[in-house]
Amino acid sequence: MLGISGQQLAGWQRRGFIPATGEFTFSDLIALRTLQKLRENHVPARRILEALRSLKEKLSHVERPLSELKVFSNGRTIEVQVAGQKMEALTGQLLFDFETAELNNVRAFAAPAAKRSAGEPEREAEHWFQRALALEEQGAPLGEAIEAYHKAIELNPHAAGALVNLGTVYYHLRRFKEAREYYSRAIAVDPRYPLAHFNLANLCEECGQVDQAREHYQTALKLDPRYADAHYNLALLSERRGDFLRAARHWQAYLKLDPASQWSAIARRQLDRLRELTVVRRRPESGP
Repeated sequence: MLGISGQQLAGWQRRGFIPATGEFTFSDLIALRTLQKLRENHVPARRILEALRSLKEKLSHVERPLSELKVFSNGRTIEVQVAGQKMEALTGQLLFDFETAELNNVRAFAAPAAKRSAGEPEREAEHWFQRALALEEQGAPLGEAIEAYHKAIELNPHAAGALVNLGTVYYHLRRFKEAREYYSRAIAVDPRYPLAHFNLANLCEECGQVDQAREHYQTALKLDPRYADAHYNLALLSERRGDFLRAARHWQAYLKLDPASQWSAIARRQLDRLRELTVVRRRPESGP
């Protein structure tokens, strides 16, 4: 109906944009059409994820923003229609539309100077955050993206998204000390940020800190039970620890969330292998 390829659909399911199912409701079709429009306007998937997470935090009554709200892009900015008013999805800033003839009346709506300036650092921080994202997506030298993230964090030390992204840049550079610092700072300012716990778990696992890795993966799943990648990594971690029963449970949970991607094929093979191992171990020894 929408001309979306199976590969694209599986990718969106894996990211949690839409339910991992073969049957779709009318609401799912609305969400798919919204995603399609955002991608046609070259809005990166990571930015969409950040926007959806922000909307769920700011609008507690909304569970599925893509189907429950009118979400659209304005250039590289994701906006949403709420109660007849436009709002920037990431920052929650209200956006006003003024006709040319009404511009002279803007003063009537202006807040006192102190209040107007109160949100300036956050808005400027968001500008540098968006610039850092754009630099990464354009393949610019990482030093430029790092500098932009640092400016965003200096202006808004509570910008969990910028903290996590900067940590990830350092992680890919294998500068694990800096990566850990920024992941930990993100968790400190937003303990309920699943991605921060997931990324820190990856780092801990890379450094051989298996128990800490498992703890952060489990925290990510408590915060977001549909976090497919956390199930995937916990399944692998459990296998390496010899806990095959727990590994099988996580593979099964992963396959429910992601039944059709290339990663699901790996998960299915691992689960079949574990089942064979379990059968072999439980098979009684034959008599002489």
